[in-house]
Amino acid sequence: MSEAFQIIRAGPAPILIVSDHASNHVPDDIDLGIAPELLHQHVALDIGAAEVSELLAKRLGCTAILGGISRLVCDLNREENAPGLIPHITDGHVIPGNEHADHAERLARFHQPYHMEVARQVAAIARPFIVSVHSFTPCLPTHPDQQRLWEIGVLYNEDDRAARIAIPLLAAEGLIVGDQQPYSGRLLNYTMNRHAEANGIPYLGIEMRQDISGTAEGRCRYADIVAPIVEQCRAQIG
Repeated sequence: MSEAFQIIRAGPAPILIVSDHASNHVPDDIDLGIAPELLHQHVALDIGAAEVSELLAKRLGCTAILGGISRLVCDLNREENAPGLIPHITDGHVIPGNEHADHAERLARFHQPYHMEVARQVAAIARPFIVSVHSFTPCLPTHPDQQRLWEIGVLYNEDDRAARIAIPLLAAEGLIVGDQQPYSGRLLNYTMNRHAEANGIPYLGIEMRQDISGTAEGRCRYADIVAPIVEQCRAQIG
């Protein structure tokens, strides 16, 4: 077991669920210097992503890998030299404990073990399909006038094979679907760029709205809708 990730094994299906921001855990030896309640907000984790990832793994009978630490400690979905890898300020919140953080130490302790394990899990699957699970806040406190009305977003960079299949299917289920919303996967897609696109592996990247994914009913709704769509994507891509 590693503090950098958690593995959920629910069956042998050739699908891997990946959730970079599944946890709000901060190790005892790291003091971020923030109010404890901030760890329960969107800046610390993707609310509902861990639970939906586990539900999807069980419905699809596959493996899931969940990031094991808060994105405030180390953002696992950023390039190793990205300024936001160890955030000093995020959505208006200053993270004073990160001002003098040892960049190399956090990379070696969290980022590198996580991505080595993602690569290991992908390599263990014949003809894998990857599902990336994230969630987004319906409104950023720094931009209160910008309401994010999408109920689910589909993100991708160059490989949009699964996205083109999934978007109309998600809409047919009654969801308000964002194509490259609430932000573009061409701007922030590190984990899928590294493990899927760089290797020609098909993937579906989803973003769930947190006022929905933050409830048990909403999480079940997402899992019930997304699981069969994942199977359809994989079957059609081949």
